Amino acid sequence: MSRIRGKDTSIEKMVRSYLFAQGFRFRKNDKRFPGHPDIVLPKYHTIVFVNGCFWHMHEDCASFHMPKSNVEFWTAKLTRNRDRDRRQHDELRRMGWRVIDVWECELRGKARDARFERLVGQIREGADGERGRK
Repeated sequence: MSRIRGKDTSIEKMVRSYLFAQGFRFRKNDKRFPGHPDIVLPKYHTIVFVNGCFWHMHEDCASFHMPKSNVEFWTAKLTRNRDRDRRQHDELRRMGWRVIDVWECELRGKARDARFERLVGQIREGADGERGRK
């Protein structure tokens, strides 16, 4: 497990590259926030987490399956990861940030382009909604 990357994974790089090409400017892995978010877009007051389906227990996902060996260890570990993610998301929302999750399975094959378009829409939609409230 020591070779598992915690940041700058291939899927994170893919999302950051797309957002940068679309004109978004952001901070990456900002340690000032709970969970050290993968992407922080201050202008849009939005935080994006790019999650691997296995490590973050993506529910109802064909890519996630519980390992068949050492089940007790993996169940505890992955459940802790999921619970920690929920607590961090809640804390960020209380701080006034919009939180978006992008899942690894959404970035495969033909679904990738649609997810990228939806992500851009989610980011911009949040910015428009914030401006409208002030």
